[in-house]
Amino acid sequence: MATIDVLIPTCGRKTGLAVVLTGLLGQTFTDFDVTISDQTEDDATYLESIEIQTLIRALRWQGHRVAIHRHLPRRGLAEQRQFLLEQSRAPYVQYLDDDVLLDPPVLARMLGVLRAEGCGFVGCPATGLEYLDDVRPHQQGIELWEGPVRPEPFTPETIPWERHLVNNAANALHLGQRLAPDGGPVRYKVAWIGGANVLYDRAKLLDVGGFSWWRRLPPEHAGEEVVVQFLLIRKYGGCGILPSGTYHLGLPTAVADRTRNATELFGELIREYAVAGPAPEPAGRGAAARD
Repeated sequence: MATIDVLIPTCGRKTGLAVVLTGLLGQTFTDFDVTISDQTEDDATYLESIEIQTLIRALRWQGHRVAIHRHLPRRGLAEQRQFLLEQSRAPYVQYLDDDVLLDPPVLARMLGVLRAEGCGFVGCPATGLEYLDDVRPHQQGIELWEGPVRPEPFTPETIPWERHLVNNAANALHLGQRLAPDGGPVRYKVAWIGGANVLYDRAKLLDVGGFSWWRRLPPEHAGEEVVVQFLLIRKYGGCGILPSGTYHLGLPTAVADRTRNATELFGELIREYAVAGPAPEPAGRGAAARD
């Protein structure tokens, strides 16, 4: 069993997925396996393309287990993330969206912080490189962790929404240049860090329910990773880190309809999981996996 299971939800982004897999090939930390869950409806063959297959073979040659699932019908990103979680076994799970490029030290840096802090998650904001010249001092009011990362008792009425501003545009790059010039990790407080690149303590993620509540939302929804991070911050703490080393490819969003947001469930999920014991161990890797 690897230390990290890298979980990649994907849908119709062959180029984006190829970039993500290439970034994984270059990581200085190598004790990870990869699970890909594909929900492309109109092209069942793009994962068989020479580009994707070459990268999968290269990862396997380097000793990584790579499992591929064709997971349809689409029931929304919360269900897709829950499905991926149910395939995992490693003590840590790293969700990577299919439109990010990673610097080589990213996984090692994130795992080092998560192990040292013992919190629920560590995230790196995905930076838009097209904003490199767009410096926004008014959005760079970062709150650093001076001591250990601790739980913060958010409620639906007290969420510090303004913290998300430091993750906009290229703010993380500009802040990283100033606060982490030597590449050593700087921890900062978040309301949430998004879903593009987040490393979770798997047992803690299960303890707050994972994404098991996906049936309460229609297939078209947003914010599933936000509400999970609210719950983890409340019970175990969580943080963002700089340097981010995570670059957004600028592809069009896969979630055009954001009318329903999972954050509306936060209040009832607090009541359900604040006193509940650990969630049941999920079923093993499905028969659909091709190793």
